[in-house]
Amino acid sequence: MSSSINPSRVHELPSEELAIYRRLDPARLPKHVAIIMDGNGRWAGKRSLKRFFGHKQGAESVQYVVETASRIGLPWLTLYAFSLENNLKRPKSEVSFLMGLLRTYLTNNVQRMNDNNVRIQYIGRTHELEEDVRERMDWAANATRHNTGTVLTLALNYSARSELLDAFKTLHTEIERKELRAEDLTEQDIQRHLYTAHMPDPDLLIRTSGEMRISNFLLWQIAYSEIYVTDRLWPDFRGIHMLEAIEDYQGRERRYGGLNDGTESDDIASLPANAASTLVPR
Repeated sequence: MSSSINPSRVHELPSEELAIYRRLDPARLPKHVAIIMDGNGRWAGKRSLKRFFGHKQGAESVQYVVETASRIGLPWLTLYAFSLENNLKRPKSEVSFLMGLLRTYLTNNVQRMNDNNVRIQYIGRTHELEEDVRERMDWAANATRHNTGTVLTLALNYSARSELLDAFKTLHTEIERKELRAEDLTEQDIQRHLYTAHMPDPDLLIRTSGEMRISNFLLWQIAYSEIYVTDRLWPDFRGIHMLEAIEDYQGRERRYGGLNDGTESDDIASLPANAASTLVPR
């Protein structure tokens, strides 16, 4: 299900965000922005606070960014909220706090989502989360299901490798049932079994906190995404910073492996016969 955007809410942007938006080409806005939200712990540590305070402040940042996304008419926004590795490797007390924070966020922000015409959904192995968490997630998804603006996707208990594994298992079942021949397998067959099968791939991937890694997030989907890394920690990230990332994105040329800048490909036939050999170290 795709979102139907009404871009007329740009006038609701705060003045400093509106100033950046006016420098953008509305026709070239990304359709899908994905964000690796990182730095909650470091934000708290710099203030001599417990990590929990960083997570709480980070939850506040989510709604600021979501509201800006809805105002500019961004169709898809995906946030890496809780990884499978977080669930397995973080202390139980921290995981419990994060799940409680998720329940609180959903409870307190569904009305704001409805006011902003935002629909919420989830990707990941969400069936492994606690029942009370899943119930609150289902409640929020149901309460916003008729909204036609920005689709907010929370990646929860998510791992890109697990996503691919789940897709391959399903494809294996199809092959066993002779619904698909292995020799006929295509990229589209894999795509249709990903958690994001109903979504476009991200045009822009943002990572906060300055870390230069993907952290097992949407590995298949970001094959041709533009990547923007900021040193800003997630609790300090706001809608204006997403707009800055989009401005940077619009200054790039997306080639998808081709030559889209007017550069002519070399005429191989016109090259000297020994041209290739001169490139081989002796």
